[in-house]
Amino acid sequence: MRRNILTLVCVGITAVTILSCEDFLDKQPISSGIAVENTGSDSLLYKTAAEVESALNGVYQDFKNEYFMLDMFLNGDAQSDNAYAGADNPDIFQIDDYELIATNANVSRDWAYLYSMIGKANRVINNVDLVPDPALSDIRKQQIKGEASFIRAYAHFDLVRLFGDVPLVTKEVTTISAANLEEIYPLLFPERVSADAVYDQIITDLEYALGTVRTVVPDKGYVTVGAVNALLAKVYATREPKDWNKVNEYCDAVIGLGYTLLPEYDQLWDNAHENSSESIFEINCYDWDTGGNWGVFMFYGDDWKKFNVPSNDLVRAFEDEGDEIRKNASIDFLDVTGKWTDPYWAAANYPFVYKYRDFSGAQNFIIYRLADILLLKAEALNELGQVEAAADLVDQVRARVDLDPTTATTQAEMRLAIEKERRLELAFEGHRWFDLKRTGRAVEVMNAVTDGNGNSLGYQLNEQKLVWPIPQSERDKNIKLTQNPGY
Repeated sequence: MRRNILTLVCVGITAVTILSCEDFLDKQPISSGIAVENTGSDSLLYKTAAEVESALNGVYQDFKNEYFMLDMFLNGDAQSDNAYAGADNPDIFQIDDYELIATNANVSRDWAYLYSMIGKANRVINNVDLVPDPALSDIRKQQIKGEASFIRAYAHFDLVRLFGDVPLVTKEVTTISAANLEEIYPLLFPERVSADAVYDQIITDLEYALGTVRTVVPDKGYVTVGAVNALLAKVYATREPKDWNKVNEYCDAVIGLGYTLLPEYDQLWDNAHENSSESIFEINCYDWDTGGNWGVFMFYGDDWKKFNVPSNDLVRAFEDEGDEIRKNASIDFLDVTGKWTDPYWAAANYPFVYKYRDFSGAQNFIIYRLADILLLKAEALNELGQVEAAADLVDQVRARVDLDPTTATTQAEMRLAIEKERRLELAFEGHRWFDLKRTGRAVEVMNAVTDGNGNSLGYQLNEQKLVWPIPQSERDKNIKLTQNPGY
């Protein structure tokens, strides 16, 4: 075994001398999530405060890549009953129809994007304390490490929700030599670990972040105490077994920071109220030169057939509830006659996602906001037997959109009322699929979905398909990666 490892490492060292660093990195298993550099052991990755701040900014910039501009919304909504895949991409059709294969391009790229984010965060976490620049205070070092730890936790959370057991990557490799080959081999070619182990690390990272990150920041695009508490609440609402006391505790911590609902629902999307009192964590986009939001073009506009076409089932849910305010803020119907046809909608009245509507590149998008946390707290209270208290929170969200109080009075009724409320409130924000999964309702709900005429869409979702296949391209690079059952 040692000889095999040495051979692999020697090949890697030889490659470094021949190829540029970038070319070499392209040939490493993306699953490692690390940056490999052939540097001396005494060298410092970051020598100044400016360098490490720039590195942290590079981690934040990953929130503007394809995963967050496009795939996050497809995974959360097209994979659910909120939207059809739309457009003409066969890989996204596979996601929509639960017919994924291990060579699916979206699956491969999402794995790569998330582990790349983890790798960048690891470099900051593992090196910030070594920066000798006196301009970088110890407090700021802790803040930087906390912000990067939150981002690492965020990426691991999405990975474990999408794929189940995944490699847990917390270290980087900065040197390759015969002396450390046994140490670095499992870092370069990691095995999958249990979802429980991943969740343990997520919680460790978030607990560290909670004690170090700032409460007040220049805008909502930076990790704050509120964002950390929000993610902790979601983690405890997702990890099995659920810990509803923890969910309630962390939701209360968010609410206690003074966030408030905007008075009008559409203000969340009208681009005149960005970084609002309701927003907890928000990706700020300013212009094309600084990473504009090109994702808007993926969902809205009649120049070509868009992704995440709102489903008949969701439109019916809005209409059955008499929820005109959220429907009109979430969906816009246009006449696309002569431009394309669709099996689910007439061209004369074709729906588009309307929450993202600014084509200037300056459209922000919200990751976490207060209404989400209020409804998550309602869910926790209901599961703890406090049905009336849960109803009060649901009614608070409903009141903003001029809906009557919920009629749910039992715990079972309240579960469904909260599920419906989260669907209508958070449509096209990437939450629905993960809500259905964590509540154990995905198979039942999706297999019952019908089109506009009440005909079954014929989904054949089962428990095995609730997780994605491990990308075949990653398994080709790393023989230690096992495949999920059924793929």
